Amino acid sequence: MLGVAVLQLALVLHVRATLVDCAGAGARYAAQAGHRPADGVERTRLLASQAVSSGYAGDVTAVRTVVDGVDLVEVTVRAPFPVVGLVGPSGELVVRGHALVEGG
Repeated sequence: MLGVAVLQLALVLHVRATLVDCAGAGARYAAQAGHRPADGVERTRLLASQAVSSGYAGDVTAVRTVVDGVDLVEVTVRAPFPVVGLVGPSGELVVRGHALVEGG
């Protein structure tokens, strides 16, 4: 049982880290001059589908926001917890990536 618990934890952490990276890459893409937040959503979905599975790329949103006078793009990914067999947590992972908007 301990082995399964460690495997489950490793899988959840791997998927979370991968989705954080995908969200960050999508935010950086959307923040480039000439791109929109929707471009970041597309890029994040593509990367998450390739890196993990298309089941983890279904709920992706991006918004342009201002924090302390700085323009940012924030990409949010909501995905289910990966579960090994019937054991493991239920719920969802929520990860975010941010990038500064380029001028121009």
